[in-house]
Amino acid sequence: MCISLYSSLANAENNSSKDFTVSEAEKSVSGNLCRCTGYRPIVDACKSFASDVDIEDLGLNSFWKKGESKEVMFKNLPPYNPKDHLVTFPEFLKKKEKVDNGSDHLKYRWTTPFSVAELHNIMEAANSGDSLKLVVGNTGTGYYKDEERFDRYIDISNIPEMSMIKKDEKGIEIGAAVTISNAIDALEKESKSSYVFKKMATHMEKIGNRSIRNSGSIGGNLVMAQSRKFPSDVTTLLLAVDASVYMLNGRKTEKVTLQEFLELSPVLDSKRVLLKVEIPSWTAPSGDDTEFLFESYRAAPRSIGNALPYLNAAFLALVSRQEASRKGVTVEKCFLAFGSYGGDHSIRAIEVETFLTGKLLSYSVLYEAVGLLKGIIVPGKDTLHSEYRKSLAVGYLFEFFYPLIESGHRICSLDSGNKHNNSHVDTVKSLPFLSSSQQVLESNEFKPIGEAVIKVGAALQASGEAVFVDDIPTLPDCLHGAFIYSTEPLAKIKSLSFRENVTPTGVFAVLTFKDIPQQGQNIGSKTLFGPGPLFADELTRCAGQRIALVVADTQKHADMAAKLAVVEYDTKNLEQPILTVEDAVKRSSFFEVHPMFYPEPVGDVIKGMEEAERKIISSELRLGSQYFFYMEPQTALALPDEDNCVKVFSSSQAPEYVHSVIATCLGIQEHNVRVITRRVGGGFGGKAVKSMPVATACALGAYKLQRPVKMFLNRKTDMIMAGGRHPMKINYNVGFRSDGKLTALELTMLIDAGLEPDVSPIMPRNIMGPLRKYDWGALSFDVKVCKTNCLSRTAMRAPGEVQGSYIAESIIENVASSLQMDVDAVRKINLHTYDSLRKFYNHIAGDPDEYTLPLLWEKLEISSKFKERSEMVKEFNLCNVWRKRGISRVPIVHQVMQRPTPGKVSILSDGSVVVEVGGIEIGQGLWTKVQQMVAYGLGMVKCEGNEKLLDRIRVVQSDTLGMIQGGFTAGSTTSESSCEAVRLCCVILVERLKPIMDQMMMEKSGSVTWNILIQQAYGQYINLSASTLYKPEYSSMEYLNYGVGVSEASHYGKHFFLYI
Repeated sequence: MCISLYSSLANAENNSSKDFTVSEAEKSVSGNLCRCTGYRPIVDACKSFASDVDIEDLGLNSFWKKGESKEVMFKNLPPYNPKDHLVTFPEFLKKKEKVDNGSDHLKYRWTTPFSVAELHNIMEAANSGDSLKLVVGNTGTGYYKDEERFDRYIDISNIPEMSMIKKDEKGIEIGAAVTISNAIDALEKESKSSYVFKKMATHMEKIGNRSIRNSGSIGGNLVMAQSRKFPSDVTTLLLAVDASVYMLNGRKTEKVTLQEFLELSPVLDSKRVLLKVEIPSWTAPSGDDTEFLFESYRAAPRSIGNALPYLNAAFLALVSRQEASRKGVTVEKCFLAFGSYGGDHSIRAIEVETFLTGKLLSYSVLYEAVGLLKGIIVPGKDTLHSEYRKSLAVGYLFEFFYPLIESGHRICSLDSGNKHNNSHVDTVKSLPFLSSSQQVLESNEFKPIGEAVIKVGAALQASGEAVFVDDIPTLPDCLHGAFIYSTEPLAKIKSLSFRENVTPTGVFAVLTFKDIPQQGQNIGSKTLFGPGPLFADELTRCAGQRIALVVADTQKHADMAAKLAVVEYDTKNLEQPILTVEDAVKRSSFFEVHPMFYPEPVGDVIKGMEEAERKIISSELRLGSQYFFYMEPQTALALPDEDNCVKVFSSSQAPEYVHSVIATCLGIQEHNVRVITRRVGGGFGGKAVKSMPVATACALGAYKLQRPVKMFLNRKTDMIMAGGRHPMKINYNVGFRSDGKLTALELTMLIDAGLEPDVSPIMPRNIMGPLRKYDWGALSFDVKVCKTNCLSRTAMRAPGEVQGSYIAESIIENVASSLQMDVDAVRKINLHTYDSLRKFYNHIAGDPDEYTLPLLWEKLEISSKFKERSEMVKEFNLCNVWRKRGISRVPIVHQVMQRPTPGKVSILSDGSVVVEVGGIEIGQGLWTKVQQMVAYGLGMVKCEGNEKLLDRIRVVQSDTLGMIQGGFTAGSTTSESSCEAVRLCCVILVERLKPIMDQMMMEKSGSVTWNILIQQAYGQYINLSASTLYKPEYSSMEYLNYGVGVSEASHYGKHFFLYI
């Protein structure tokens, strides 16, 4: 990310006519996948270089102090002068040892031709059985991860004929080896002569991210689209401008249209080479009544790129006004291209083009065109969101043509920017990126607690020096592991072998359940609700279940061997697998839920339904799953140690549980196992239970082979085994009065837990917590946790809370729709009073003055100008046919529970402090908060220089032999519990130090420094290490947090958040 930002700054400096803007700052890190707590400060740092930044948008940083003026703040920011910085690759990095690319140089050969003729000779000379691959940046391997190795790789980036960009009055020719970034630059330079080129360049900036665009080539993108159905933006854009391509076929050069190229049958083979692309320049005929119009569209999960589109489209049209009536517009010619909708490749809607050509535009004509388009845009089988993609295509066609209908005066030239088509979206497109502000209420009462300080380890992480598990240097004899997993939901495992019965390169062993020590158990995880197996035995019970661990000399060899594994299955005499919650109900396949995790119903639902003036009966909701996407995949390193011991480095939210599972699996005592976790590269619950089998498998390999074993799951395997959020089916009946007041709610829920219980039995309690944020009058529910032949689901960020809140809001919106009332009014009338809060939450509700939700509700209405913005939204929706806005105010009631947490504080002889806690640093700043608490706690000894105590405290990694009973880091309360644990330690240490402090104050007039005090304590053999296990009291173990949020969004195919 730092490199990406620096690249953007350097490019802006080279382009003297272009300032570095806030928009460019965010685009510079668009390739960063992190969207967690660290994203805002990252973007703030990037924006600080922008010429148009508002200083109030820069957030908090270490260079400013509270109360400083804007002028002082600007002055305190470190200056940036590009002339003072390196623009070449640092020499010290050039000297670093080169990393082996994992290719066997005797088998896989790389060749670099320097001319088309040389390329042809190489291809002609290749053996008939050899597989060839032409590459420039080889970025396609990032998408097609299962691709087989080729016998020969030919780097074509040094062929001048394929790397050229040629411009003339006819258009632009771009060589196939030209990178996407260079193609964008070429199109932007020609934007003055054709607005089409500018629009194309703007769209192409959303392809991949900057690094991909700098490496990937135009030709590579087209070839992947042609031969592998890659969802390409480039092909759609080029189809819309009627581009052509040149191919080398033998020694002949052929020119074909891009459409013909995409439809080649058979697909492009290794004997034909794409040479260049020809993009014509489009200029309208002379005259005021005829113009060319061009626009491109793209709907994707992330609006600024780094995500494949759900659908893209590009339209070019030559239109003219009628002489007799200047209100009509005729389509003289048009090119309508669509792509990424789930078809084989981008296409032109020829039937629609033919139909529209020569037509005077009207709504009836446009509706008929839409009918034709629906028959053309047909997503393939199993395409996700197929109906949504079809609706996008229709919407984009409308957006392009509808402003022209009976409005000939709206036609503008390409040079004016297609204003006829953009006037209604200017307010969205001109919005600043991530405009935000932060407010921190500081108090000197508990200083330095609550102060905005630099996060512990921030510099290490920003510089890439922070050590995660995979960064730990491996010993020369270290082996690497990869899982072989099932592809069947329920089947007998007849045999396990490798393709062609040949053991792949580098493989040392394949471990299954049979390799678990005799005294051990086949266990890979455990929770309060039971264990889960490490490997399937003779029967695999779900797709994705671990069958074996292949151990090889490198991670690449291990991953390749796992891909080459062949598992023979037998499904004879087995019942059908349970794959849905409906199947589970039919076969009564459920997990038991302990009463403590199953809340009591509230009130009399039958009476509430009788009192209802209106009812909604048998309404259904379905919630799908979600995948984890932490930056660091599941990772572990195990080392055999002396005396039957094993040491494991695990990226885990629950090292204590990892420790116990490993000991049980290997059949050894727990004191023979040591698990260390320094930091975790993202968790969200995915590094809790799901980290256990990874560490356990490594420990088994190390224990059996007596060599270190490391495993770093590739992203595909990680996502297959992660489990993710629980899918659910919900049916409900709700009663309410005509004013929107709820009287009763009946719920039936089916939760897909998967094969193992994991933490699924907590879901009923977790769902009901946020669902009870409204006064339903009366509430009853029947929740079943279903056991299916799917991979077990697990705790994922706010497990149950997300679903519960969504269910509540969906019901509220359904009620409002039924009554044709404003949904905000329905929410407001059903907010709890304190009495109803006590009714639904019992003692957890706390005291009346602690119930602040109504106050927050009204306060946010004023600060967000909710009423005024609501009226603006209504007015906007009345004035815009196809683009709509919405505004919403939503309450949150979050029920949290603290858990026992250990802590240990030790003061060393030089006065520095080392701290251990049960909580794990996952990026949430736990170590930072713990440091502040220790500085506050030890600061109770009033020594000279206490204000610098924070810099003398270090929180160290979790070590299960040094700090026991660590538990889980989860539930948003571990930082709080860890801080309380170390505070109690500090109380003990202060009690030990105070007598010495008092004595020294009596003997010596004036203040005593911290160092002198500690030296004196060491001299008197005072125990300066204290440990505790914080156990929250019953009365404060659970409590409620309240919040209210307002968001405003715009939607038209893709959505923008205008205000949060």
